[in-house]
Amino acid sequence: MTLNEVQYMPKAHLTRDRDGAPRNRRRTYLASSVAAGALGLALLAVPWRAQAAPGTATEDTSIRPFRVHMSDEALADLRRRLQAMRWPDKETVPDQTQGAPLARLQALVQYWGSGYDWRKAEAKLNALPQFTTNIDGLDIHFIQVKSKERNALPVLITHGWPGSVFEFLGTIGPLTDPVAHGGLPRTLSSS
Repeated sequence: MTLNEVQYMPKAHLTRDRDGAPRNRRRTYLASSVAAGALGLALLAVPWRAQAAPGTATEDTSIRPFRVHMSDEALADLRRRLQAMRWPDKETVPDQTQGAPLARLQALVQYWGSGYDWRKAEAKLNALPQFTTNIDGLDIHFIQVKSKERNALPVLITHGWPGSVFEFLGTIGPLTDPVAHGGLPRTLSSS
C-alpha cells in the first residue's frame, strides 16, 4: 500500500483490530506516523552514515565521543513538514475504535512543531557522556555514566522501537549517585 493510497482511503474503509473492533486504517497509519515523528529527536541524534556490511574493512568499531546537534535547517524542515500535515476527517465515534482521536494528534503535532524546545533537549543529552560505535554493521548510540559508588555493579539499559534514551534520563542520576538522590551508600562484600 502506498502513502497516497493510505492518505486518500475512503472513510468507510475499515479493518478489524486484534479484538475484532472496527478500525480505520488511515487513522492508524496517521497515529503511527505522528508517533514516529514525535520520536524524531532520537532519529536526528543518531549519526546517519552508510551502513557497512558486516566484515568489511570500512567498519569502524572504535568507541567515538558523540554530541547531539540538529542543524537549524533540519529543525526548520521538520517544522515545515509538520505544518504541512494533511489531516483526515474527524473520527465519527467517541471512543478510539477508529484510531487515535484527531484532536489529540493535532495537539501533539502542534507541540512538536512549535512548543517543543529542541535546543533544551540537545542540552539535556549533551550534559551526559555519549558515544557511538559500530556493532555488526549497525551504528549504535549510547550513554555511559559511571557510578560514584566504589563497588557499584554496571547496569545496561536499552530501549526498543518506538523509544529513545529520553525515557531513561530520570534514572541515570539515582542509579549512578544514589546518595545524592536520597539513597544510602552500599558496599558489596568481597567474599
